[in-house]
Amino acid sequence: MALLNALAGRKIQLLWLLILLAGCSALMMALFAPTRVKVVTMTKRDITSYVYGNGTVEAKVVVGVSSKITGRISELYADQGDRVKRGQLLAKLENDDVSRQEQQSEALLSRSAATLNVEQATLQKAKVNLVLAEKNAQRFRALADKNLVAKLEAEEYETACLVAREEVARCQASLAALLMEQQANRAGVGFARSRVADTFISAPMDGIIITRDLEMGSTVTPGMSVFTLADPRIIWVKTNVDESLLKGVNVGKSARITLRSAPGDSFPGQVVRLGRQSDRVTEELEVDVVFTPSLKNFRLGEQSDVYITSGVKKGVTALPSATLVTREEKRGLWIISDGRLSFRAVTVGLEGRDDFAEIVTGLAAGDQVAVAPPAEMAKFRDGMRVRAVR
Repeated sequence: MALLNALAGRKIQLLWLLILLAGCSALMMALFAPTRVKVVTMTKRDITSYVYGNGTVEAKVVVGVSSKITGRISELYADQGDRVKRGQLLAKLENDDVSRQEQQSEALLSRSAATLNVEQATLQKAKVNLVLAEKNAQRFRALADKNLVAKLEAEEYETACLVAREEVARCQASLAALLMEQQANRAGVGFARSRVADTFISAPMDGIIITRDLEMGSTVTPGMSVFTLADPRIIWVKTNVDESLLKGVNVGKSARITLRSAPGDSFPGQVVRLGRQSDRVTEELEVDVVFTPSLKNFRLGEQSDVYITSGVKKGVTALPSATLVTREEKRGLWIISDGRLSFRAVTVGLEGRDDFAEIVTGLAAGDQVAVAPPAEMAKFRDGMRVRAVR
């Protein structure tokens, strides 16, 4: 009985030993087995590369609508967000004083016109009297020469003729003075009317009111903005692009624009203007990308992301961008050959927004390229044993 118990105990110990050896073997195999990595091969595809820039939505033309004179706002006819037409009345200033000045100027003009009519009639009468005086003087001069009338009487008619001639000259001078006075009064009326017109503030162009800067009862001075008006025909993103990425960015290039207020949506755009001076601190250049077609519901100053098409190639050799690594300042790939890794430098062409990159040189058809999460690829070494899986 004791012998049987001893044999049973040894069998249990042997069983546990076998289990322990099997566990150690499995652990060793797990620790030293080749790392499983996914492999990809070259494919032919179209590659479109993009240059990224961040900016804000702006209008090309933004103007401040202000008054030419100082006055108090008595009426407001438009508000923020309204679409207005050129010449449309937006606001009115108190104009009682300038309206009275206009009435006074018009009264002076009317009076000068009436006086001018009287003086013209007086001139016509003086001219008629002059004609009569000249005829009488001529007639009595002839009679005096024949001794039919006294010379004294003839001289009286000569004097009357001179007086009539001077009266005509006086009327002509007075008429000229009245014409100048009327011209001055007419200018005064024009000035008064312009002053009245200046109390009406109108839209200088078609556009959308972005802000209403003053309210009814506010006192406005020349140059002080009452409204801010934007032309909605050209709405663009003033984006900043890193100088090192500007290759291929030219006027006319297409772009995609995303807005912070519309995540997931993109809007077509086009590069219409490049800056000529980079920011010396950020080393970025301003690039203006217009919405095509123009954005209807816009907010100036909204944050935007812009992806400018810098290059397009059809049917090129490409690999996922995740396969590319940088080693000793060289870009390359991890190639799997005979179950081991080796680093190979390659020449990279266009890199698309779809996470594929063009491989120009350095890769042969059929080469197996390793791809793994960045943390795992950072541990790759030349000669490392791996197991390729697809």
